[in-house]
Amino acid sequence: MTEEQKPELPEGKHIRRIKSYVKREGRMTKGQARAMEEYWPTMGLTHEQGMIDMAEVFGRSAPVVLEIGFGMGKSLVEMAAAEQDKNFIGVEVHGPGVGACLLSAEEQNVKNLRVYEHDAVEVLADCIPDESLDRVQLYFPDPWHKKRHHKRRIVQPEFIEAIRKKLKPGGLFHMATDWEHYAEHMLVEMNEAPGFTNTAEQDFVPRPDFRPLTKFEARGQRLGHGVWDLIFARSE
Repeated sequence: MTEEQKPELPEGKHIRRIKSYVKREGRMTKGQARAMEEYWPTMGLTHEQGMIDMAEVFGRSAPVVLEIGFGMGKSLVEMAAAEQDKNFIGVEVHGPGVGACLLSAEEQNVKNLRVYEHDAVEVLADCIPDESLDRVQLYFPDPWHKKRHHKRRIVQPEFIEAIRKKLKPGGLFHMATDWEHYAEHMLVEMNEAPGFTNTAEQDFVPRPDFRPLTKFEARGQRLGHGVWDLIFARSE
């Protein structure tokens, strides 16, 4: 889910910037486009708005869950519908996915969800107040399984520290992946990161009830494929 961009500097040198995604272009369906037009005014948030006030955005004070890279939004909408005592924010760069999420939310009459169509790293830095989140979710990020691409993985020290700052003390960072090597990478990085404690008795936790079982995951289980969940709590 990361991308390297190398903007040219005036002196001809290049710098590297890690982003939270790979931009995959795709065409919206008519339904997705209609959802963006009709529902974005009430459910959409923009990076240009800057730092948000959670109570103002949702019209109430409640625990806030932020999901990074929600894909087509099916499981995010399902979670928001199941946990109506919480406010949910989804961040995704793929336009059709955002449209699909908005359409699904409207169909299920979900009112406790807001979405960004923007880079999650920039949203975290510029839009989310420190110590405002109760849970951050990162489900099935791009594993970049080739060794030479490991530096592109989103779970790196700088990103972990950005998450820590946005979580309330005791808030949870929940990751899930179906790549065992990436699960091990996440575990190493999180164990080395200051200010976090693993909530698992050993290394990983069973899938919590609040994370829906996707069709892809269910199929993988039938084929004997594994999925690894990690939940770390902000300790300081």
